[in-house]
Amino acid sequence: MKTSFAPLQALLLTALIAGPLSPIHAQTRAAPDPLFQTIQSLDAQLFDAYNRCDLEKFGSLLADDLEFYHDVGGFSRSRQTTIEGVRNNICGKVIRELVPGTLEVYRIANYGAVEIGVHRFHHPGQDNAKPVGEAKFIHLWQKDKCGGLLARIRKRGF
Repeated sequence: MKTSFAPLQALLLTALIAGPLSPIHAQTRAAPDPLFQTIQSLDAQLFDAYNRCDLEKFGSLLADDLEFYHDVGGFSRSRQTTIEGVRNNICGKVIRELVPGTLEVYRIANYGAVEIGVHRFHHPGQDNAKPVGEAKFIHLWQKDKCGGLLARIRKRGF
């Protein structure tokens, strides 16, 4: 006895063709990732302090043993060295902004998170002027009881 699969095949073919034509319901927007929000907030706090030259606040977000790797400036280690570098080279001279849409955040189990993005630098008071430059950065945030401390910085491409 021969079994005919024609009705089943016709039903499957109809479902495949009609499926994409059925009304598509809007999906509800997923809740924002709490880790992303935390790192985005820490980044905003860090660079708000950087831009306003609030070195006390800026330093409070840095780990004591901060490591900074810069493609031009090289390697430095310590919170205080970084604060002095900002005081001497940044305050009143450069303002940083995060390039919209470039922020990425990845969890590191039992440690914190990696933040990757692109930031742009301007001279203060020259809003319409061409930016000083853009650089890709990688920040390694270490979770602590207050939220997070910036533990490692890698900056490239100024």
